[in-house]
Amino acid sequence: MAALRERGWRPYAAPALTIAPRRVEPQQRIAAAILTSGQAVDALSSSLPVSTQVFTVGDATARTVERAGFRTVISANGNAHDLFQLVATTLTPEAGPLLLLSGQAQALPLARTLRAAGYTVRRRVAYAAVAVERLPVPVTEALHRGKVNVVMAYSARSAAATMRALELAKIRVCDLTGVAISENTATIMRAAGFRTVAVAAHPDAEGMLNALATVSDKKQSAARDA
Repeated sequence: MAALRERGWRPYAAPALTIAPRRVEPQQRIAAAILTSGQAVDALSSSLPVSTQVFTVGDATARTVERAGFRTVISANGNAHDLFQLVATTLTPEAGPLLLLSGQAQALPLARTLRAAGYTVRRRVAYAAVAVERLPVPVTEALHRGKVNVVMAYSARSAAATMRALELAKIRVCDLTGVAISENTATIMRAAGFRTVAVAAHPDAEGMLNALATVSDKKQSAARDA
C-alpha cells in the first residue's frame, strides 16, 4: 500500500481471501523445505529446525522465512517452474525427502513434477485460503462512484474471488483496467469482462508496480492524444 501511495495512487485494500493457518507436526529426516507462499512460514517453524535448507518461490517469501530465523534460504525469484528448476539444480533425489508446504489444494502440479523427477515429496497443507463473498463497503462505494480505475490481482485464486465479488456488487468491470501477476491471472480477469489487463513481466511486487506504471503511462498518452 505504501509503495502505491509513493507513486501517487490512492489504494483501496480489498482482501480476496481469508487465511486460516494449519499446524504441521514436526517432521524428521527432511533434506529441505519448499514454500510456495509466505503464508506457510508458521507451519515451517512448527515442523522443522531453523538449520533446514529452504527453497522459496519468490524473494518476499524468502525474506519472511529469514525473519523466522532460518539460516539457509534460497529464492527462485519466479514461478513454480523456476522453483522446480532451482531444486533440481541444487539437490539430487538421493539427498532425501523434501517437505512441500502450501495452501489447501495448491502446489499439486509442483509436487507431481518433483515426484516425476525422482524426488520423495511430503506435501503438507500449511493453510487454507477461503474466498470472501463481498468486497469491503468502502471499496464497493468507491467503485460505484468511479473512484477506482484499476484492479490489481496478485494470484489466480484471489482474482477469481475478486471477480465473483465484483459481479455480486454489480460493478461494470469493462470500465476498469486490470493488472495481473501472471497470464493465468489475466485470463481470469479477461473472462470476467476486463477489456484491458496489463501482465507483470515478473511475478512479484516490483513487477506489479512496473505493470501498473505502464497502465498509467498509456492512459496519460491517450489523454494527450485526445
